[in-house]
Amino acid sequence: MKTGRLEAFSDGVLAIAITIMVLEMKAPEDTTLQGLLTVAPTFISYLLSFIYIGIYWNNHHHLMQVTQKVNGKILWANLHLLFWLSLIPFTTSWLGEHENYTEALPVAVYGVVLLMCAIAYFILERVLVKHHKDNEMLAKLCSSGIKDYVSMSLYIISIPLAYLNTWVAIACYLIVAFIWLMPDKNMEAFVDALEE
Repeated sequence: MKTGRLEAFSDGVLAIAITIMVLEMKAPEDTTLQGLLTVAPTFISYLLSFIYIGIYWNNHHHLMQVTQKVNGKILWANLHLLFWLSLIPFTTSWLGEHENYTEALPVAVYGVVLLMCAIAYFILERVLVKHHKDNEMLAKLCSSGIKDYVSMSLYIISIPLAYLNTWVAIACYLIVAFIWLMPDKNMEAFVDALEE
C-alpha cells in the first residue's frame, strides 16, 4: 500500500487536534486588557502545543516523503503515534486551566504525553526502517541523533521535576520545542535530493 492514505488520515487527525485546542480557548467575558490577560495561560499552553503538533506534522511529512509503501505494522505504529498526539488537546486544556502553572500534576501529565509522543514516533521510525531495509535515505533520516537523546532526557527529567518546580519542567518542554524548531540540515538535504 502507498503512503497517501496514511498521510491524509494523519494530516486530518492533527488538524482536528489543533481545532479542538483552539476551541478550548474561551474568550474573556469583559473587553478590558485585564480580561484578556486572564486567558493568557490558556493561550500560552495552546501556542506551545501548536508548535509541538507542527513539529510532528513537519517531521512526519518528511518521513513519508522517503517512504515508498506501508504495511499493517506501520499503520498500527502510526495509529499509536496519533493516539498520543490526540491527547495533546486534553493536556493543553488542563495545563492552561491553572493560572501560573503552579499545579504539578497537569504539568507532569503534559510531559508524560510529550514523552509518549516521542517514543511512539521512534517506534514508527523503527518499523518503517525495518520494512524498507534497502532504503538508505530512510535509515539515515531515522538514525538517532543528539536532538533525540536530549529531547527524551529532558522529558524524563521534567516529569518528576514538575513536583519540585513546575516552571523548570515547563522550561524543559520549551527547550525541546526550540531544539526541534531549528531546521535539521540532514532532513532538508534529503528532501532537496528527493525533489531534484
